[in-house]
Amino acid sequence: MSMEDLRTKWGRNIKPDNVLPEYPRPQLVRDSYLNLNGYWDLAITDDTNNTVFVGKILVPFSPESVLSGVNHVTKPNETLHYRRRVSLPTDFHRGKLLLHFGAVDQIAEVYINEQHVFTHIGGFTPFSIDITEKVQDEYFDILVKVKDVSDTSYHSVGKQRFNRGGIFYSVQSGIWQTVWLESVPMNYIKNLFITPLYDEESVKFTLDKTSDDEVHVEVSFKGVKQGEIITKESEFIIKLSNLYPWSPEKPNLYDVKITYDEDVIQSYFGMRIFERKQDKDGLYRFYLNHKPYLLTGVLDQGYYSDGLLTPPSDKAMIEDINLMKKMGFNLLRKHIKIEPLRWYYHCDRLGMIVFQDMINGGGRKDIILHSVLAQLGIHLSDRLYSLFGRKNKEGRKQYETELTEMLNHLYNSPCIATWVPFNEAWGQFDSKRISAYIKSVDATRLIDHASGWSDQGCGDYHSRHIYFTPIRFYKCKGRKRINALTELGGYSLAVENHRFNKDKIFGYRVYKTKIDLEKALEVLYLKKVLPQIKRGLSVIIYTQLSDVEDEVNGLITYDREVIKVDIEKIKHLNNQLKLEFLKIE
Repeated sequence: MSMEDLRTKWGRNIKPDNVLPEYPRPQLVRDSYLNLNGYWDLAITDDTNNTVFVGKILVPFSPESVLSGVNHVTKPNETLHYRRRVSLPTDFHRGKLLLHFGAVDQIAEVYINEQHVFTHIGGFTPFSIDITEKVQDEYFDILVKVKDVSDTSYHSVGKQRFNRGGIFYSVQSGIWQTVWLESVPMNYIKNLFITPLYDEESVKFTLDKTSDDEVHVEVSFKGVKQGEIITKESEFIIKLSNLYPWSPEKPNLYDVKITYDEDVIQSYFGMRIFERKQDKDGLYRFYLNHKPYLLTGVLDQGYYSDGLLTPPSDKAMIEDINLMKKMGFNLLRKHIKIEPLRWYYHCDRLGMIVFQDMINGGGRKDIILHSVLAQLGIHLSDRLYSLFGRKNKEGRKQYETELTEMLNHLYNSPCIATWVPFNEAWGQFDSKRISAYIKSVDATRLIDHASGWSDQGCGDYHSRHIYFTPIRFYKCKGRKRINALTELGGYSLAVENHRFNKDKIFGYRVYKTKIDLEKALEVLYLKKVLPQIKRGLSVIIYTQLSDVEDEVNGLITYDREVIKVDIEKIKHLNNQLKLEFLKIE
């Protein structure tokens, strides 16, 4: 099927002059905002400096995606040249001018009026540039040069492969998240970190300010003031009048207004506490707000048939989350991708817990060795860098740089309960040290240090991926860490006229009818998974939310047009698991 025919409903109705117009940073909102999505000039050069002018590209969709209008696969020897002339609205420039990129894959050089201002490496994390001194009037030119070597090097790539197929997908390159401008006063807040202190019924703020001037912070809940402070300190605590806990069942959020000289910011936070604690039988469980809580969710890779890694609209993200909630899921494992901040905002306000994966990289692409060993219960030390594709010292250093960027970028999202630094030994290294580092940066969340395979005995979870072998967990493991089934299922049902590849089907078990698929899921959940709860199983993550290219093992199709299962039936299965879990209390 042509990818043009596999557009989502949002992609079919996209308006080039109004692409993803929503404010892209919900936890640090100002009234100064200029969206730069839309058509940019695009040229492509190779190593011989031959220039190929392809005209326009619709930002922020990568050139490989249907929605970009380009249909070009960027090669490692090519450079993408994005160009746009900006005209600032009257009175927009109020002191400093900041240029923000949500994500550019992989290596971006930014020029303002032909002068180089910044270079960023890393295809999934955002970056911002103070361009004040380079802009002299209301008109200026932005040029972004991008190189993307994808999986030919050690860089973070996620599931992208030039030789796509099976569980690996088409490469993408270039700008793929919103580009935008804001103007701030000369004295402004560069960043903020919000930490809920659940037991103290308080909230801690850490501000990155340009001076030690006073800041006025007001906290409210549904319009009623809950606390405030006026201080010159950069770190301070506000006691709340009332505690309104955040949970998937009641996603309560507090509103925040920060006034700092002429800089005014709107933000929000949720009061919750995530813990690894023992139940009455001595088994470690996931605890939410001091109560044992069963996490039942799906793997969510965030790919779209027309935008690839870029959601075609805000509503596309919302519908995915809402549909999973209707099916009774309370968890999404965001798999080897960092979403636009608005996705996390919707999880915050709709009530969806998130396990957040770090993006994998490294040189070795053969995963069979670790898979076989894991099934035999053998886990090699991840200090053996060559066996994990991590011989390159620069690659390991770059991973840690991007990990830090991710932790800081997503720190304020109430929905994120767990960091997942490594998945199935893909570029895994020094996970004990990495886990300790994550905990030093963020002690409020749990860590699944090596999801699925190559367990190094650290972190908060005994994390397993089980597709082919019997599902069996042991209490002895549950007395050390939380037993977690972080991938299972992967059952496939191909839906004609809604498939990326009409000739190939990838799935761990293939079914021909909706009825057969639903029966298989009932057996999986009630006969195979449910009995493991009494053995400590507290996390269940089904593969997966949607089809992705050859993989047709989603609960919905790649284009989000067909829901393959009955919503109420899946909700019933999840409710049965939750009822069984209640017996442990």
